[in-house]
Amino acid sequence: MTLTTAPTPLATDNPFFAASLLPFQAPPFDRIREEHFEPAMQVGMREHLAEIRAIATQPAAPSFANTIEALERGGALLSRACEAFFHLTGSHTNPTLQKIQATMAPQLAAHSDAIYLDAELFARVQSIYEGRASLTGEQLRLAERYHIAFVRNGARLDATSQTRLRAINSELSQLTTQFQDNLLADTKDCAVVIDDQAQLAGLDDSSISGAADAATAAGHPGKFLLTLQLPTSQGILSSLHDRSTRQRVFAASSARCSRGNPQDTRTIIRRIAQLRAERAGLFGFANHATYVLDDQMAGTPNAVSTMLASMATAIVAKAKNEAVELQTHFDAQSPGTKLAPWDWSFVAEQVRKQRFDFDESVVRQYFEFESVLQNGLFFMANELYGITMRERHDLPVYHADVRVFDVLDADGTQLGLFYADYYARPSKRGGAWMSNLVDQSLLLGTKPVVVNVMNLPKPGAGQPTLLSFDEVTTLFHEFGHGVHGLFSNVHYPRLSGTSVPRDFVEFPSQFHEDFAFDPRVLARCARHCTTGEVMPQDLVEKVRRARTFGQGFASLEYVASALLDMAWHTLAPGTTVDDVEAFEAQALTAAGVAMELVPPRYRSPYFAHVWGGGYSAGYYAYLWAEALAADAFAGVVERGGMNRQNGQRFRDTILSRGFATEPMQMFAAFRGRNLDTKALMVRRGLVSHRS
Repeated sequence: MTLTTAPTPLATDNPFFAASLLPFQAPPFDRIREEHFEPAMQVGMREHLAEIRAIATQPAAPSFANTIEALERGGALLSRACEAFFHLTGSHTNPTLQKIQATMAPQLAAHSDAIYLDAELFARVQSIYEGRASLTGEQLRLAERYHIAFVRNGARLDATSQTRLRAINSELSQLTTQFQDNLLADTKDCAVVIDDQAQLAGLDDSSISGAADAATAAGHPGKFLLTLQLPTSQGILSSLHDRSTRQRVFAASSARCSRGNPQDTRTIIRRIAQLRAERAGLFGFANHATYVLDDQMAGTPNAVSTMLASMATAIVAKAKNEAVELQTHFDAQSPGTKLAPWDWSFVAEQVRKQRFDFDESVVRQYFEFESVLQNGLFFMANELYGITMRERHDLPVYHADVRVFDVLDADGTQLGLFYADYYARPSKRGGAWMSNLVDQSLLLGTKPVVVNVMNLPKPGAGQPTLLSFDEVTTLFHEFGHGVHGLFSNVHYPRLSGTSVPRDFVEFPSQFHEDFAFDPRVLARCARHCTTGEVMPQDLVEKVRRARTFGQGFASLEYVASALLDMAWHTLAPGTTVDDVEAFEAQALTAAGVAMELVPPRYRSPYFAHVWGGGYSAGYYAYLWAEALAADAFAGVVERGGMNRQNGQRFRDTILSRGFATEPMQMFAAFRGRNLDTKALMVRRGLVSHRS
């Protein structure tokens, strides 16, 4: 979609002012213009507050129908505008959208406060909650979730505390928006310009061609541009032969948002941490992490710390052993040269080649994107769930790279729409994610419209998109989120799809990663990009064996980030952090995970998950959910692997249930027992077998 500027339209010209007439109420991106968003959100907030006041002040006694269910029906215009707007600010933003976001963020925060701090409305919610014994099923669940939401958003605070809460929420909304904008800008500005193609030795032709096109687009014709991914360690480091180029890329990545330039986020994140701690204190919690985890599966910061600590010693030991092995190999290549962080991935790739006769550049030749998508991912979806993905070209999209697919169930009925947005661009934030454009709800009669987003480097014109196996598993991971939204079959939108705790939402996504290794999937999608030859079985086995190689590094960089997140968010109210770098170093040392060669996956100034995303005090969730995923997949293997029976069981007990059931009850219903974490240790190669 090309967003254009035009005079402020009449209300009748604003596509958000009525439900979309497109299939499944998909956003009419061909009609949406930048100037539509703010009026739609402003009017939407006014309409929503009028609905809220009507619910709160009605003379009829509180009932589930006239209060809780009425709340679920409200705010339709605001939801339509916000779902499209916030998807675009992540996937295809521009200065105008960023300006609108900066303007609207505090207003939207105030709107939320106006609802949750409405005393008359809370009195009705409280009345229904106290009489919840008469409710069953989803009604009971929804009444409980509403009561929790009101209490956790300040409904029981005194007037003075509520006034302070409103101010905190307003400032936080501005700061998180500013963080996102700074990170996007600095990630773009820190891209590394290469003058000489010789410095790109080790990259394949497709990557070099893509770097040349990126440089031209950025105003550097005749040069090459290496754009940055979100994490500290950049995937390209494993391929670059030139050590000085590797060092430049690593230095650019790790220095983002912390160089004293206009995009410096250090002051922002110190203030965010301070405000979050203060807000937790208003609710009587010791710190932000305690407040957050009180409504997650983990329950307490101590539970998270115990989990991370239980693995940290083994992880650090494995990483140190890997470092010794890599230094030995490096000595043979470059005598007297000390291994540095920018060397790790490159040398590790050499060792992996040597040990497993495994070459990532060779493997990539067998994973051409379209084949992986159609013959791998969509084949898996059909074998496991019976669904068919049928591409259509009649629906408007917000960028030319976006594709749309009908999702057809086994009986031919349509479940919803799947949007696929896989290529990187300067207007897209880093990482990979899933969003809802329309939520499933039987109450509202809406079916799901979901989108998967990734940041695959776009190849040069005429070149194939070749994937690393990590990128293949990311594709499967995000699709796991996708089907969590697509298979949702609940009555109420608040309980729909991925509206579950953070430490459960990553379970279905990580569960789907393992299907990328299924022999039938690989036999269909892993074909050489030029010859069409099926990946030889010996290479398949090398990929499988090499999967656990380097898990000391991968596990340590993740655990270090998770512990860093907890360090920031276990600060007591009133605590001030003067020096971000010193705080980070002390936190990692205290946790026993400080290792110069293995920096955290995200350093504090560009830790998007916890400052700009929804994972504050929640980055641990990936490991927590991975334990669920590993054990669940072990159960699939025990029951015959990738088949319709296993898929239907997972769909019925997990994917369709949203948050209508407690997460651990859903897991136990699928697995047939409670969680066993041994499968996680095997999956990560930290133990050799289940014992």
